[in-house]
Amino acid sequence: MLGVMEGSRAGAADAHAAWSESFNELFAQVAGVFSNAHVRRRGRAYVLGLLSQTERKNSWQLAEFAGEPSPDGLQRLLNFSPWDEDACRDAIARYVMRAVGDPGAVLAVDETGFLKKGRMSAGVARQYTGTAGRVENCQVGVFLAYCAPDGARALIDRELYIPRKWAEDRERCAAAGIGGDVTFATKPKLAEAMIGRAVQAGVPFKWVAGDEAYGGNPGLREWLEAEKIPYVLAVACNAMIETKAGAKRADELAGLVPAGAWQRLSCADGSKGPRLYDWALVAAGSDDHWLLARRSLQPGEKGNLELAFYRCYSPRPVTLAELAAVAGARWGVEDCFAEAKGEAGLDHYQVRRYRAWYRHITLSMLAHAFLAVAAHGARPAPALPQPQEPVPASGNTDGEGTEKGT
Repeated sequence: MLGVMEGSRAGAADAHAAWSESFNELFAQVAGVFSNAHVRRRGRAYVLGLLSQTERKNSWQLAEFAGEPSPDGLQRLLNFSPWDEDACRDAIARYVMRAVGDPGAVLAVDETGFLKKGRMSAGVARQYTGTAGRVENCQVGVFLAYCAPDGARALIDRELYIPRKWAEDRERCAAAGIGGDVTFATKPKLAEAMIGRAVQAGVPFKWVAGDEAYGGNPGLREWLEAEKIPYVLAVACNAMIETKAGAKRADELAGLVPAGAWQRLSCADGSKGPRLYDWALVAAGSDDHWLLARRSLQPGEKGNLELAFYRCYSPRPVTLAELAAVAGARWGVEDCFAEAKGEAGLDHYQVRRYRAWYRHITLSMLAHAFLAVAAHGARPAPALPQPQEPVPASGNTDGEGTEKGT
């Protein structure tokens, strides 16, 4: 993404001025969250440092970029200076909505790990993180990404996961700046809180998507359904799915899908072109619930065609192609993690206290949102799509079961 922005800058003689003007417009939207001019200048310098091509964006490197003799001032910005990081978070969402907001967007929820040493950083523990693919000493943040239908994406909310052992040790919490109002909440519950804030703020979207950690949580699914929010949430192969014939495992239901009911569709565009899979839709226990099955086109390491499964809910009729597109949109949050870590210093912080984590992460999200909007604006206008008929996975073209496998 940064490369896109750099390329667009180099393409015109006044590109630097245009970049500065765009940044000034962004920062004007968050300037009010800082209580005075001194703190505001430090906040601006911090975000500019995150946007720089400095290799490591920790306090020492950012201080050097800002021309300060030590990192003390930037550390005060994160730990003690008077400013409202939640108001800044809300301003980020408004900025993203103005630039790429779309009523057909997907809110994608996911978590990412921040590897840490020691035991003093707020919420740090030995826990599984997909960042390392194993159990590590780390902090885990749960994030909400806004994924527009045209591929634009940005992080708009965040919560730090506090493990139960931490939440039950109030002395340890106090030492890390975690107030008494912060209690244990599961990752799906944190996701629910963020989605709820998006709804309350009037963020335009149509779907919620998430991986198995969220699709496997009945509480989150029940809340979304009570709010009439459609979702496509991944589940494990052994998830029990209610059907009119009783509960069956997800992989068992996929095995009952007729060959002609699988459709070959692209769920999104990847770096190598369309992401093609075979897809099938299985009716669940009610008219607004389905199981979506995805099958790879090439055998995996074990020589089998790999399957993935999604619980789907929508109070309105939907097509297989739309559900597949929502499932593919979930990858947008993972792209955001890679971009924000690689280009906006999301994981480069050196803070221990609870509020300081939120402040650094929020300013990094602000920097990433600026890059996302800049990259979106630099894209060439898309060609008008040509209507295409879905390609059956097998030679069967009689249309049998093209929407619901069973």
